[in-house]
Amino acid sequence: MPGRQPFAAAVTGLGLVTAAGTGVKATWHAVAGGGRPEGVRRHPELAELPCDFMYTAAGLDPAAELGAAAARLMDRFSQLAVLAAREAVADAGLDPAAWDGSRVAVVIGSAHGGLPFYDEQHAVLAERGPRRVSPKLAPLTVVNGAASSVCGDLGALGPSLAVSTACSSGTVALGTAHQLLRSGACDLVVAGGAESVLSRLLIASACRLKAVSTRREDPATACRPFDAGRDGFVVGEGAGLLVLERPEHARARGATPRAVIRGYGASSDAASIVAPDPEGAGIERALRAALADAQVAGAEVDHVNAHGTSTVLNDLIEGRALVRVLGERPLVTSTKAVTGHTLGAAGGIETALTVLALEEQTVPPTVNLTTPDPQLPAGLDLVRGAARRARLRCAVKTSLGFGGHNAALVLTRD
Repeated sequence: MPGRQPFAAAVTGLGLVTAAGTGVKATWHAVAGGGRPEGVRRHPELAELPCDFMYTAAGLDPAAELGAAAARLMDRFSQLAVLAAREAVADAGLDPAAWDGSRVAVVIGSAHGGLPFYDEQHAVLAERGPRRVSPKLAPLTVVNGAASSVCGDLGALGPSLAVSTACSSGTVALGTAHQLLRSGACDLVVAGGAESVLSRLLIASACRLKAVSTRREDPATACRPFDAGRDGFVVGEGAGLLVLERPEHARARGATPRAVIRGYGASSDAASIVAPDPEGAGIERALRAALADAQVAGAEVDHVNAHGTSTVLNDLIEGRALVRVLGERPLVTSTKAVTGHTLGAAGGIETALTVLALEEQTVPPTVNLTTPDPQLPAGLDLVRGAARRARLRCAVKTSLGFGGHNAALVLTRD
């Protein structure tokens, strides 16, 4: 809204569950290390599809962490959200037993909710009849399942919201949390995204759409953002949640912010249901809106964690828009070759990684980027090969989603 006062939401806690590792430390180590991705695996559920692989958190047993009874009341995307939320809250130094739950909100984005359970129950219906279908199908698979589960686990009694704007869901959830805090509706928000879509139906559709990579000979190199040889994204599962607080609330309890979110912008392409605006006008509007909200000039941005999906259209359109708005100064990376494209969770995971980049003064490399697309602007400074140390004061996270949903966040160290 033009003329309104800027607002800085304090980021006091991070929580991550990804194919790169369980927990913030493990994920950052893999992302910043820039080595060969280890989280991408072939799956028998996807056998005979052109893309038979995706990024999954192998070895993670949510039931062991949550308890078998609690885990049975959640789909996997909700389980991942609860695990990430617990880490974020602990990282923030908060005790849910001691807080005023009525002042705590939860906002979690997801593109597909509990889609694999739909697949499973459809098979049950077809093979065993309607009397064998689970009565838990609706409550476990709805997109708000993650937010509901996190509220129940933490005792959060304030606003509980589910955001579903395709692959920008996590970023929009964080922007919504920023606005909730600014409005005074709450003092603290647990926000981000969660997704788990090991679904033969979804991947088969994505193959028909030619959205996913079919580089079956070496899945670890299939996701290659901004590379001339890219041929599509690789789906991943994960959750990334952050604790955001009103600055006075964080100060009153002696918390030191890990970073602050200063601005948020969103827009719609109002065009294709799948392809981004070919001129990048939509993401440009969202980015300019976020900068205006933060009262930050494009020339002040040091780093961009780009959406960078490894699709031909997205990377080219996004790269051009970044240079138009921010110039040639920012160090740009995409971390999806290490985590996979986690769809609605991507914005949450990648915003947490952006906070870590600001803290560590280190930009992770764009893994698998060997030959930048020659159609990209020459001034787009893509970090590749190895992480790059730099003086980072201000960073941007961008996201684009099917249906033309664009979002951007502006973060600073303090």
